[in-house]
Amino acid sequence: MSPLLLGLVFIVYTAILFLVSMLTGRKADDDAYYRGNRRSPWFVVAYGMIGASLSGVTFMSVPGNVLKENFYYLPMVAGFIVGYWIIAKVLLPIYYKNNLTSIYGYLQERFGMRSYKSGAAYFLLSRSLGATLRMFLVVSVLHEFVFRQMGIPFFAAALVFILLILGYTFKGGIRTIVWTDTLQTTFMLLSVLISIACISKGLGWSFSDMVLAVRESPFSKVFDTDPFSPRFFVKQFLSGMFVTITMTGLDQDMMQKNLSCKNLHDAQKNMYTFSAILLVINILFLILGAILGIYAQKTGVAFSDTDQLFATVAIDYLTPLAGLTFVIGVLSAAYSSADGALTAVTTSFTIDILGVERRNLPDSERKKVRYRSHLAIAAVFLLLIVLFDFLKNDSVINMVYDIASYTYGPLLGLFFVGICTNWQARDRYTPYVVLLSPVLSFGIVRLSLWLWQYHFGFELLLLNGLLTVLGMYLIRKPAESRC
Repeated sequence: MSPLLLGLVFIVYTAILFLVSMLTGRKADDDAYYRGNRRSPWFVVAYGMIGASLSGVTFMSVPGNVLKENFYYLPMVAGFIVGYWIIAKVLLPIYYKNNLTSIYGYLQERFGMRSYKSGAAYFLLSRSLGATLRMFLVVSVLHEFVFRQMGIPFFAAALVFILLILGYTFKGGIRTIVWTDTLQTTFMLLSVLISIACISKGLGWSFSDMVLAVRESPFSKVFDTDPFSPRFFVKQFLSGMFVTITMTGLDQDMMQKNLSCKNLHDAQKNMYTFSAILLVINILFLILGAILGIYAQKTGVAFSDTDQLFATVAIDYLTPLAGLTFVIGVLSAAYSSADGALTAVTTSFTIDILGVERRNLPDSERKKVRYRSHLAIAAVFLLLIVLFDFLKNDSVINMVYDIASYTYGPLLGLFFVGICTNWQARDRYTPYVVLLSPVLSFGIVRLSLWLWQYHFGFELLLLNGLLTVLGMYLIRKPAESRC
């Protein structure tokens, strides 16, 4: 497929995002940037969050992973649903009751300033690494299939990507992102549906033929019943639940969209609707993965990495329509995860670290601080993307994902203690607890691997959170639990 055509799609799609930004960013103040003036329609937020939750990595990895792990991802998705309902019932009422802009402000009210700063710092570290890794993987695909053939080096492609995201989020912030996410979710879903249709047509299937082929394929197994397997369905379900509570409910990026709803009731309706839609979307991704696997087996598709299977089939083997919709889907997934991360990190940095709300700065000065922070964080994101490209080491990339488990674990522990106990912690010791917990977790992971050859998966998050709870217990001023 012509890289010029793909490049044109990239330009047109980006232009549409800028048009939305112009319409939503007019007369945007700090409240619009941080909370969307609390006027976002709940159904728009629910629909748009689909795009935000499905990053470019998910868009490419979930279908490809079916070849290795069948439908074992589905029990984890069921855990996601339970996690979202817990967020709606437990966390959202707390955030709205305290009228929070940054959710980590709860830690200040509950424990003190050092606990608050510790939680915010962990979010900034984890989201910056995780978001830029996702951006790197997507920019790598776009560079491989589009920009490289135009003679554009990787650094220039990454710079253009960051500048574009910076451009359309700079003024409107969350008010713009709520609406661009809606657009991006639509294109992402269309991409998946059109890809399924194109592959089915290429194999000569009707709809009923496709359903039967997927059901009878070796990829359709849902439950891994081996208790010692890392994909044991009970472990998958519990992992999905706790990962959702932590990486959505305790994540400023995802919660900032919820907090832009008019009130708690609307935010809860948003979460319930979002969880139902997400279940359907993940099933579509798994079906797509099974179809890709069958297509690859029947046609002899050559690919070196399952993450590249979707891109290879769509661009090199199917019709131009399939290739174009794939690129649009990747762009949608990339933009929707990157713009939210940039806005959320800017919000947390300016409010939690720089303390613009506590310092009672004039509106003009607050806006200057926000603009500078937005630019600085965009520069940091670009440097990290370039660093990942320089390293190009799978062990380093895997390490970044491990870091996410280590950094979100202390957040899980802090919020659990805050919500489920009335312990009054000695705030000055909290930073030591949240620093020591990941260190001890790392030691336990290595020891278990050496002694029992046990590989920690998502349960590392729970271990880390549990050690944080234990540490908070040790530095508490004793009181009875409320749970």
